[in-house]
Amino acid sequence: MVSAVFHSPLAAAAEGTAIKTEATHADSTRAAAKKPVHTAASKPGTPGFDWRGLLLQVVPPLCGIALLLGIWALVSVGTGASIPGPLETWKQAVVLFSDPFYSKGPNDQGLGWNVLFSLQRVALGFGLAAVVGIPVGFMIGRFEFLSRMFNPLISLLRPVSPLAWLPIGLLVFKGANPAAIWTIFICSIWPMIINTAVGVQRVPQDYMNVARVLNLSEWKIFTKILFPSVLPYMLTGVRLAVGTAWLVIVAAEMLTGGVGIGFWVWDEWNNLNVKNIIIAIFVIGIVGLVLEYALIKLATAFTFEEVKS
Repeated sequence: MVSAVFHSPLAAAAEGTAIKTEATHADSTRAAAKKPVHTAASKPGTPGFDWRGLLLQVVPPLCGIALLLGIWALVSVGTGASIPGPLETWKQAVVLFSDPFYSKGPNDQGLGWNVLFSLQRVALGFGLAAVVGIPVGFMIGRFEFLSRMFNPLISLLRPVSPLAWLPIGLLVFKGANPAAIWTIFICSIWPMIINTAVGVQRVPQDYMNVARVLNLSEWKIFTKILFPSVLPYMLTGVRLAVGTAWLVIVAAEMLTGGVGIGFWVWDEWNNLNVKNIIIAIFVIGIVGLVLEYALIKLATAFTFEEVKS
């Protein structure tokens, strides 16, 4: 009895593909073995080092800093002694940062404590805004009725200056610190609501159709479909909200007083200490830059690009 073995066309194609893959892999291995390996090409000083790329990364920022210092020095010379120059401000900064966490009473504390108190207010106000704004954004994006209901309210309240809400906070909470936190809350909530809602609305309809066919629960839809798709939009809203909150807290603290970087700037102005004001401007900018950079890295880590075939 003779037994015959039949191969389907799909199996034959797969076998042929495997043979071609092995042949291609063997050819590439032989070609790679013939190529010389350069181990010193990545070290500086060798012909393979990308000096042009290094110069493009280092030189433009240095030119920008030099331009800022040059304009600053010219303005200082032109205005006489009213605005201190870069060298005088640097000497004052060395003295100031030699002991940034001193405490000589509630109204006389170091620059480090003032920055930490401001960051604490930003964290509280921003945290409350995230707890409220992100779920509201999901619901607005998920349900058309809620979207139509809240869109006019958001369009009306979002353009209002955050500092316009400060008197309301002082009236309701009867204190400067909770009023400043309330101001941070109200200015941080809009970017998170809007970006989260837009992210939900841009989820591909095919995903929702599959969820409907599989009869998934609302919790499954949220955890398995909506949240992974909306996460990049949500993190963008978080980044915008933190930047806005850090901008607003300085102005709010100038008006409310107490301890904080904004109050510290206003107090130094009352003492006519312009050097410390300029130092505070740089500190505010550096802290804001660090916050933005950290959130950009976080957003990049959770952003996935689609693989194109």
